[in-house]
Amino acid sequence: MKVSTEWLSDYISLEQVAAEELAERITRAGIEIDVVENRNKGVSGVVVGYVKSKEKHPDADKLNVCVVDVGQGEDLQIVCGAKNVDTGQKVPVAMIGAVLPGDFRIKKAKLRGVESQGMICSAKELGMNDKLLPKEQQEGILVLPADAELGAPIEKLLGLDDKVLEFDLTPNRSDCLSMLGAAYEVSAILGRDIKIPDPAQDLIETAEPAAGHLAVSVAAPELCTHYAARVITGVTIGTSPLWMQNRLMAAGIRPINNIVDITNYVMLEYGQPLHAFDAAKLNGRIEVRLARSGETLVTLDDQERKLEPHMLLITDGVQPVALAGVMGGANSEVTADTVDIVLESAKFDGGSVRKTSRQLGLRSEASLRFEKEVDPGAVIPALNRAAALIQRYAGGAVQKGIVQFNEARIAPRIITLSLEKLNRYLGTDLSTLEVKTLFSRLHFPCGDKEHGLLEVEVPTRRGDITLDVDLIEEVARLYGYDHIPTTAIEGPTTPGALTAAQALRRSLRSLLVHGGWQEVISYSFIHPDRTKLYPALTAGSHPVALAMPMSEERSVLRTSIIPQLLDASVYNMNRKQEDMALFEIGSVFFSEEQTLTRQPQEIPVLGLLLTGKRRGQQWNVAAEAADFFDIKGALETIFDYVGTEGKVRYTADSPAGYHPGRSASVYLETEGQSELIGTVGQVHPELQQQYDLKDTYVAEIALEPVIRHRNNGIRYQELTRFPSVERDIAVVVDEVVEAGELLRVIRENGDELLTQARVFDVFTGSKLGEGKKSIAIALLYRHRERTLTDEEINETHSRIVAVLEQTFGAELRK
Repeated sequence: MKVSTEWLSDYISLEQVAAEELAERITRAGIEIDVVENRNKGVSGVVVGYVKSKEKHPDADKLNVCVVDVGQGEDLQIVCGAKNVDTGQKVPVAMIGAVLPGDFRIKKAKLRGVESQGMICSAKELGMNDKLLPKEQQEGILVLPADAELGAPIEKLLGLDDKVLEFDLTPNRSDCLSMLGAAYEVSAILGRDIKIPDPAQDLIETAEPAAGHLAVSVAAPELCTHYAARVITGVTIGTSPLWMQNRLMAAGIRPINNIVDITNYVMLEYGQPLHAFDAAKLNGRIEVRLARSGETLVTLDDQERKLEPHMLLITDGVQPVALAGVMGGANSEVTADTVDIVLESAKFDGGSVRKTSRQLGLRSEASLRFEKEVDPGAVIPALNRAAALIQRYAGGAVQKGIVQFNEARIAPRIITLSLEKLNRYLGTDLSTLEVKTLFSRLHFPCGDKEHGLLEVEVPTRRGDITLDVDLIEEVARLYGYDHIPTTAIEGPTTPGALTAAQALRRSLRSLLVHGGWQEVISYSFIHPDRTKLYPALTAGSHPVALAMPMSEERSVLRTSIIPQLLDASVYNMNRKQEDMALFEIGSVFFSEEQTLTRQPQEIPVLGLLLTGKRRGQQWNVAAEAADFFDIKGALETIFDYVGTEGKVRYTADSPAGYHPGRSASVYLETEGQSELIGTVGQVHPELQQQYDLKDTYVAEIALEPVIRHRNNGIRYQELTRFPSVERDIAVVVDEVVEAGELLRVIRENGDELLTQARVFDVFTGSKLGEGKKSIAIALLYRHRERTLTDEEINETHSRIVAVLEQTFGAELRK
C-alpha cells in the first residue's frame, strides 16, 4: 500500500514530522515501511506556461517554434519537437536555469538557427512514470488543465512535492490498505486528532427513489453478506480533477475517466472496492449468484474467462456482468456514451474471491482487499462518499435511497481485558489510566468493569483483533517495545532430545556415509505414471494428487523413492560418473481413498541404489562389478547395526520393477508375525534399458517397523579366553532351498556351542545332478567358560547335519 503524505495530511496534521521520521515511527510500531519515495526526482524552475502561438520551424519539418507566456511579463520563444503541442495549451515550461531529473540544466540554445529560451516538458522529462498517465497523455508533451494558474510552480500542481510511504503489510493488517486506516494508525502513533470526512455531507438526493430503477437479489448469501447499490443518472463522462489524478498516480493507479477514478479514489480512501456499471446494460436488475457450468465472461481487460461453478458473479438476471470482487465485465463497462450508472458496494467472502482470482490468474486492487476481508462497516459510507464525488465531478443526479440486500448493522466487538494479565504478559506496571489513554489513541472506546477488568470496543475496521491478547499486543506496540523492561527467563527448562525416529535416521545416515554411500535429496513430487513402478510398500493404495502442481512432471506425491534414485543415477551416468552407491531417507505418501476426505498417510523409508564397480578394491586387484549380494550385504549391515539382525528374513520374490530372478522381499518376523518391510534386487532389464543403465541394484525399506522393533540396549560382554573350533560342511540340496533357511535351522539346533554360521560358497553343476546345488557353510563352535572336547563338538555337529537331512533332504557332499 502506497500512502501519500500529502493525501494523509487531509485527515491528520503532519506538521513538524518529516516523512522519514514518520516512516521510522510507523516501523517501530509494527508496520514496516519499505521505502520513502520522493515524487520529485529533481525538478526545479519549471512553471505553468501558456502556448500563445505555434509556427513551423523554417529549417526543420519536425520542429515548431512556440511563443509561450509564463506569467512573467515577457513571452519566451521555445523550439519544441512534440507532435501534440498546440496553441491555447497550458504546458509545463522549464525556463533558463531550471533543473530536470538527472541534474539536466536548461540553458539558452539555438536549434537549427532559431533561439530557444527554455523547454516544454513531457511527463517523462519531469521524472513522472508516464505509464501511470491517462493514455492520451503518455506521448508528447504534458498538457495541463485549462484552469492551471499561469506561472505556478509545476511541483505543487502535479503533486511532485509529495512523499509516498510504502507500507509492507502483513495479512492481518488489511485495515491499512486504505488511507483512512493509515490515518487511524498514524493518529495512534503520533497521538494527534483525526478528521474523518462525512460521506453524506454533500450528498443531495433526488425525490425519485432508486428502487424504481433497480432490483437487487442475492442467491449466495453465504458468499455475499451485504450488497448495496445506488442509481446515479445524467452523468457526464470526462476527466477527473488533476488533484485526484495526482493522488491516484502516487498510489500506483492510472487515471481513466472521472467515474472510474472516483471509484478507485474511494477504494484507496476507505479500503472498500466499488464498481460502476452502465445502468442501460443491466435491464434494471442485479442478481448475485454462483456461476453455471459452461458460462464465460469477457472481463475489462478484454480476456474471455471460463467460469467454474464455485465462482461468484454479478449478473443482470440473465448473463454475467462482473466477477464479484475481482473485475467487471466488458459488457457492462462505463464508456464515453454512458449516461446513467449503477454504483456497487458489497461485502464479498474473502476466500471465494481469493480462489477465483488465483484460478483465473487475475489479480486486482479490488481482489487484494477482498481477499484479506474488507471492513463491513465501510460498505455504505464508501458508497455515499463515491456518490457525492460523482455528483460533484460528473454532474450526476443521485436517486433517493440505497437498494441493498441485508442492511443489518455490524456491531463492534466487545473484548474484556484484565489489567493484571496485560502487565504480567508485558512485564510492565501500567495503570488503568495509561492503558485507557493508549486505547483512546487507537479510537477504541474503553470502559471500566469490576475487579480490574476493562471492556474494550473494537471497531469493525480492525478485524484482526478478536482476543484479549490482541489488545495486549496493541498496547505493547503503542507503549513502545523499547520501553518494555527486560526480564530474565523463568520457569522449568526441558533439555532437547531426538525422538527415536530422528535418532535412527541420523544414525543410518552416519553409518551409510562412513560406508562410502552418498546421500541424495530429491523432490517429493513425481509424474503420475511413475507411481506404478515400485508399488510394494504402498500396494492397493492410491497416489495423492496435488491441487496446484508446478507441472505434469511434478503433479503427485511419490509412492516410492526408487524412481528418483534412478533419475539421480541417470543424471550422474550422463556425466561419466558410472560407479554409484546412493541412498535417500525420506517419506512416501499414499491414501486408501480415490478422492481424499482425510489426511493421506506418510511413511518414512530408506532407499538404496548400487551400480558400477564394487567399492573398496585394492590397487593391485582388478575392480569387480557390484552384484545383488553387495546391496543385500548393505541391508544386513544396517539391520545388524540397529539390532534386528535375527528378525529379518529374505524371501526370493519378483516384486514389480525388479529382475524376476535376482530380487527378494524383506520380512521382519516378531512374536510369530511376519511383516513385509521392503524389497531388494536388480532393476528389471526392461527398465534398465529404458533408463539406459548398466546392471543396477536397488532396495527400499520401511523404517517405521525397524524403529518399532530395534534393539534399544547395547550389551557388553567380556572377550572369551577359550579357543574356538571351526568345522565346514557342504550340503547338496534342491535349487529352490534358500541358504537363509539352512542358516535359520542350523542356528536353532546349534545350542549354546554354535557361535557363528555363515555361507562361504554356492556351487551348481552337472556333477551334482539336475536341479541340485551345493551350499558350503562355515560353523564356529566355542564355549565361553571352558575348552570344548571333540565329543561335544561332534555331538552338536552331527545333530545339525541330521536336522538338515531330515528338513531339507540334504546330503553331505563327498
